[in-house]
Amino acid sequence: MKRIGPASVAVTATVSFLATGCSAAPNDVPYSWISSTYEYEMGNYLDPSDPPSEVADEIDGHTAAADRLSDDGMVFLRYDDDMVAIGPRSVGTGSVIDVDDYDDGYDRWSSHVRRSWPAPGSSSFRGGGPGFGK
Repeated sequence: MKRIGPASVAVTATVSFLATGCSAAPNDVPYSWISSTYEYEMGNYLDPSDPPSEVADEIDGHTAAADRLSDDGMVFLRYDDDMVAIGPRSVGTGSVIDVDDYDDGYDRWSSHVRRSWPAPGSSSFRGGGPGFGK
């Protein structure tokens, strides 16, 4: 029986990390985590006290976004086929969190994201998971 020593384990772990890290698609939006962490009210999730930048840090820290954009007091996180928009609440303190699929989110928030993010269906849009449109 051949023993696997620490050097073999380190090499195997490094090769596994490189193989998965280089081919990994952007993450999916952490929808279940968002729904269990934040309050839900009238179609949106709410954080009653934290500003948009802190809420974005929390969400991005839980599941890394493919891209992040701040514009006009809002923060946008782009995931594989989804978008999370975080803005200030209209009354009081805190943030409103909106989760949309990328197409709907792009249409809704295009005045904020169109300068930086590709339009859905464009040749530079890389959503759709591994191998789709690449």
